Amino acid sequence: MTRKMMRTGFALLAAAVLGVALAPRPSHAQARQSVWDGVYTDAQADRGKGQYAQHCAVCHGAALEGNGESPPLTGEFIPDWAGTTLADLYDKIETTMPLNAPGTLRPAIAADILAYLLKENNFPAGQKELDATPAALNAVSFDVTKPKPAARPSRARVQ
Repeated sequence: MTRKMMRTGFALLAAAVLGVALAPRPSHAQARQSVWDGVYTDAQADRGKGQYAQHCAVCHGAALEGNGESPPLTGEFIPDWAGTTLADLYDKIETTMPLNAPGTLRPAIAADILAYLLKENNFPAGQKELDATPAALNAVSFDVTKPKPAARPSRARVQ
């Protein structure tokens, strides 16, 4: 094989690799949502209320008010989670709660409790239950204030 053929082959291989690397790929990531988008259902929050009473109220209070040692789960609780995703709060619930038996809550129970916390903090319910999978929870941002709608592109023509 001559040097010219080797250079040509190498150039073609490099171009092919670069083309594959830069080619657009279908996105499998879920669209980013906010806690303001109705990411749980009222029925799920109702189940969560019962689970909260059973697993959480002894420390955090029946009205989520905290007890001096355990923090409240409404009001001042919200800013602590600003800029995170629901995955962060879900992981905290699932792995460290309840205090007397950390890591014993099943995923569905932790998701129901999280739905109840969202409802009690005045985040709106929606039509679809909160999914306890990491991908779904990471796709929901914990926005303390309701995000402003995205600006629509202007339809005016520039001449």
